[in-house]
Amino acid sequence: MRLPLESYRLPNGLLVTLSEDHSAPVVAVNLWYHVGSANEREGRTGFAHLFEHMLFQGSEHVGSSEHFELIQRAGGTLNGSTWLERTNYFETVPSHHLELALWLEADRMGALLPAMTQDKLDTQRDVVKNERRWSVDNQPYGTWWERLPALCFPPEHPFHHSLIGSMEDLSAASLEDVAEFFRTYYTPDNAVLTIAGDFRAEEARAMVERQFAGIPRGAARPALPSMSLPRTFGRWARDVVEDDVMVPRLFLAFRAPMFGSHAYYAGSVCAAVLGQRRGSRLYRALVRDGELASDVGASTWDLAKGADLFVADATARPGVDAATLEAAVVAEIDRLRAEGVREDEVERALALIETDYVSSMQAAGDRADAISKFATLFGDPALVNEQLDRYRAVTAADVTAFAREVLGEDNRASLVYVPRIPAEGQ
Repeated sequence: MRLPLESYRLPNGLLVTLSEDHSAPVVAVNLWYHVGSANEREGRTGFAHLFEHMLFQGSEHVGSSEHFELIQRAGGTLNGSTWLERTNYFETVPSHHLELALWLEADRMGALLPAMTQDKLDTQRDVVKNERRWSVDNQPYGTWWERLPALCFPPEHPFHHSLIGSMEDLSAASLEDVAEFFRTYYTPDNAVLTIAGDFRAEEARAMVERQFAGIPRGAARPALPSMSLPRTFGRWARDVVEDDVMVPRLFLAFRAPMFGSHAYYAGSVCAAVLGQRRGSRLYRALVRDGELASDVGASTWDLAKGADLFVADATARPGVDAATLEAAVVAEIDRLRAEGVREDEVERALALIETDYVSSMQAAGDRADAISKFATLFGDPALVNEQLDRYRAVTAADVTAFAREVLGEDNRASLVYVPRIPAEGQ
């Protein structure tokens, strides 16, 4: 399938892509800012995630929480998310409410700071701290999101530190610190706007012009430190965590080629062969036949700078210890490297990937998000139409070569969770 695309750039630097489709009376607005946790400096971590919350707290012409109220009253949905390389905000609304969504996004891009107060910062800082307590600190295995990149990237690397930020850094953030972060990164020349769904291109262009053209460009942004890394870890790294969990869980990571490279697509297919759904090697060996694990998986992190991560994970069944679980996962990876993959395995993996991709492109919100991703990370929204061809070009020999080059013992990082041993007397 090929999505219809029209891209252009406003004089203030905002990259706009329109994908018109009248199959359903809804339209998605998707705004990606090219800022994530990688752009945070030491001592000021967590700002990108904090802004995921702050941008819903009102702007000059929108009251606190009114963004949610207006979209939901119009029959739409909305949210935002943060990752290492980007932050995004998105709405899906009935077609006749397109300009409402554009106005809300433009008002907070161009006029957030007049409405930013110390009270709002304090409130959202507490919300983020509570989110950290709930989803990281007090959640079984919850710290894996920060322990794994800390294990896989050196301390000076922008991907090393926690995505959600530390309690200490969040507490130390001043209103001016936060305002300066916004002025630096949340500007039209550092953003991509995608509109997908039921609209008329000429009308949408006029709306975008009305809402966004008057927002000024930002100043120069500080360059990221060097993202380059050696091809492998050079050793088998390990972090064993005693946690309040019932059974062990393993995350086995490998440094992999960057998202967008040919080798990345071979790695993505390799992940599907190894750990995607019930036909995968890990599922058959550890869940169905070996009865060692209750859940397995494998995936890439899709990082476009420096290096990506390829991660296999498995959760043990009751009674299975961490060493047995890890040995079983490693045995399957070593078997894949030694024997290579079969053509039928690659065909199955490609069918799964293609089905998932085509299905996701039927939804206006997912379509807009994919377009924004390629526009933000590579400056080329049209890459969305090349993905299936890139996957179809992957051969069994490519996947085998990826496994042998990337999944070796000199390029492994094991994050192992084990049940906490009660203190004596407890």
